[in-house]
Amino acid sequence: MMRLLWFEILLVWASLAQPRWQSAIVYYGADSLLHYVRDAAGNCIPDFSYAGYRGGLEQIPEIPVVRRIQPIAGDNTTHIQNAIQEVGNLPPDANGWRGALLLEAGRYEVRGTIYLNFSGVVLRGVGDGEDTLTSTILWGRGDSPHQRTILVAGGGGTTKWADKVQGTQTNITSDTILVGERAFDVANSAPFRVGDNIIIYHPCTEAWLQAIDYGGTHTGESGAEPDDVPWAVGSQPLVFNRYITAIDGNRISIDAPLFNTLIKTLAQSYIYKYARAGLKTRIGVENLRIDIETSGGEDENHAWQALDLFLIEDAWVANCTFLHFGQSGIRCNTASRITVSNCRALDPVSLIEGERRYNFNIYTASQQILFKECHATNGRHHYVSNGTTWTSGCVFLDCTSAGAYTSSEGHRRWSMGLLWDNHVEQDGPRAGLNPRLLGLYNRGYYGTSHGWGVAHSVAWNCDVANGDLIVQKPPTAQNYAIGCYGAHITGNQPWAPFAEPEGYVEGSNRALIEPRSLYLAQLEERRRQNLTVVGAKSTMPSAISVCYSYPNPFNNATNIVMELAGPADVTIQIYDFRGQRVRRLTLPHRPAGMVQAPWDGSDDDGHRLASGVYLGVVTAGTQRIPIKLLLLK
Repeated sequence: MMRLLWFEILLVWASLAQPRWQSAIVYYGADSLLHYVRDAAGNCIPDFSYAGYRGGLEQIPEIPVVRRIQPIAGDNTTHIQNAIQEVGNLPPDANGWRGALLLEAGRYEVRGTIYLNFSGVVLRGVGDGEDTLTSTILWGRGDSPHQRTILVAGGGGTTKWADKVQGTQTNITSDTILVGERAFDVANSAPFRVGDNIIIYHPCTEAWLQAIDYGGTHTGESGAEPDDVPWAVGSQPLVFNRYITAIDGNRISIDAPLFNTLIKTLAQSYIYKYARAGLKTRIGVENLRIDIETSGGEDENHAWQALDLFLIEDAWVANCTFLHFGQSGIRCNTASRITVSNCRALDPVSLIEGERRYNFNIYTASQQILFKECHATNGRHHYVSNGTTWTSGCVFLDCTSAGAYTSSEGHRRWSMGLLWDNHVEQDGPRAGLNPRLLGLYNRGYYGTSHGWGVAHSVAWNCDVANGDLIVQKPPTAQNYAIGCYGAHITGNQPWAPFAEPEGYVEGSNRALIEPRSLYLAQLEERRRQNLTVVGAKSTMPSAISVCYSYPNPFNNATNIVMELAGPADVTIQIYDFRGQRVRRLTLPHRPAGMVQAPWDGSDDDGHRLASGVYLGVVTAGTQRIPIKLLLLK
């Protein structure tokens, strides 16, 4: 036993001595800044840090309560709607906020749909648990109208930003705008001002379709149906919702990058000023539970969506739980710059087939949406883009999944610029089903001509347990899997369903990639650049000044202690001597100072681990510190 223990210690020492590694195409240079390498076609990994509320740089605010209600007997739909109306009728403050409506603890029966349709209003509960004494529960009952939504936040429309300010459309004259770039030339900048909300529109032309193999639908192959046809001209325009940050002559700079290369010879792109008709902004949903009444099993006669975010910008959903929906816990449409934090979408009830069980569902015209530290169970596609070419720049950060029937993925028709960052499948594939659990790939004739589901997208430091991660290269574009764990990380058949070139795969099943989180590293760099005086030297901050554990060795529990130089999200990942991750601890939004995280020697499923040496990797911001943990029983 002692010889084995010393052997394990030597293995951990060896792992501690292993250098952190960086990708060959995204890495910190000598200037402490991230450097991006473009391939021969000009493709590179874009900056995803613009996802989230207010473009990622602003913290979610604390909005004071201005109205409180308690549940009443029977249907509460009108009761809640009237209270929202009262808060919505209040005058906004200087920052556009009207206030928060607090739903006190209890169960609110809801037989209709609630509309949170005023800008500057927050709907807040007191908790998202199952106890009616300590939590706020919206209980969706009945099925009238059939398969309705329980709560709709925003203007409620699905305009896909199509409404224009008359007389503002002008052509883009730049020959090529590469993916990741944020400036271009136009024929006439006179109608525009800094701060204008514009739409960039790349038509779906015959030339562009030819360049991308008409969507890659694998029409006519064995298994395809007669309606599995190539994409048609006009069907899939590339659309980006942006703000102007600078105008220099006829050159316009925008607030966030483009997530696809635009080539003038393939399509004449243009811009117009967005009229924002019906759009609602600065809306929050917090600390509540939406539970939908069903008969269980494959019942489909019940409310279908828990929460829709439709025609909305600069909003958030935090600390909420959604249960027993048929299609989605959260669904986005005509939505931008939204943070969904610490939410759970659990146990859908429906048939297990198409158009169902998309727990976190980025639907049409969703851009810069951040899903952070969320959890999904027993769905089909847990973290998915259904949004086609109107959708881009969305991030799934530190999210977990259990019981998935199939993969989180770019689902159909060229969603762009999606990032799965430290996505973790907790239990691997379901027995007897396809082991694919994360997909950046071609879906061919699936679902009637889905074709290329995603382009210019990244899986970074993800773990699909003993499942498969499929990554393939679309024509003119690229997809990436860097530092990921899984049984097969590949774009090749037989693991991939359709024969296409493999995407960029690097560092599979290799620990300690730097940075741990691509999104957080990119966001931190933007923050430092915004706060740095011009000409000042940029240095990488040290987020953790002290890190240790006590007692160590330990029997029942140990405390992992660190001192933070500033506020940070802290993650602790614990590996066994084989390098397999056994436990993940998250401590979001920790302030500067001493922080403690207890660990009881159990894995993510609550099972006590065997005696031995374990490697803990403590991460705050972009900094990672390994520590040795010795468990003795």
